[in-house]
Amino acid sequence: MRGDNWGTRAAIGILVIDKDPVAESEFWSMAPPGVSICAARFESPRKPGTSDYGEDPARVVAESPDIARGLDFLGGMQLDVICVCFTTSSLFGGAEFDASFAAQASERAQGIPVVTAAQASVAALKAVCVSRPYVVVPPWFKDEIVSVGREYFTTAGHEPVEMRRFELGRGWRDLKPWETWDAGAQWEVRPEDVHRQVRAGVPANADGILLAGNGFRCSDAIEDLEADLGLPVITSNQACIWHSLRTAKTATRDIHHFGKLFAVDQ
Repeated sequence: MRGDNWGTRAAIGILVIDKDPVAESEFWSMAPPGVSICAARFESPRKPGTSDYGEDPARVVAESPDIARGLDFLGGMQLDVICVCFTTSSLFGGAEFDASFAAQASERAQGIPVVTAAQASVAALKAVCVSRPYVVVPPWFKDEIVSVGREYFTTAGHEPVEMRRFELGRGWRDLKPWETWDAGAQWEVRPEDVHRQVRAGVPANADGILLAGNGFRCSDAIEDLEADLGLPVITSNQACIWHSLRTAKTATRDIHHFGKLFAVDQ
């Protein structure tokens, strides 16, 4: 009889942006036996067909009816932790806003701890002692997101030595960053291409890799990159499930093939 991952060890709720197929897939691929994943979705603050996130996208996300409903519904379940899988919003808001939102979201979710993707990434970078990461972001991150991302991680003590967009190649180069998402780029990223581009581009002074973005399919590139480069590799979804499990006081050492992060002592 096969296990049904009912959540006997931990039950994790995730809030995922619309049209993102990656977060759930990668969470499930990394989840150890006895850990369940329950997902809800919310509408993107960006208007389709434009690059406009509004004047305060982090607040728009935090105060959206979809987020409120998701927290209400997930809060009524027997979950150990809820993770908001939308790195972009966290970067726009900054660490202080991010922490405040997580606390308010936890209160809304009947006291279930809430963590965010950016908080998880910072905790993961600290855990593997990375202070100078080479940061690669998905092709749909526009210049403004890259800029606030640099500021977010620098303020947290992990100043990027370089930030670069992943390239999808021919047929995509003429599209603006936000247009790639609308055109379905989230379905086209291949881990083997992530491995190739990161390995070819990593600066000599980087002491680790950060692959940022919950819609960025790259967890299957972690093990080979660490083996080839000898550097720890952090990805948004890897950091999210690691941080969620630690928040739920659940061991991570039985997760294999997804990087050194899961071997860090509790």
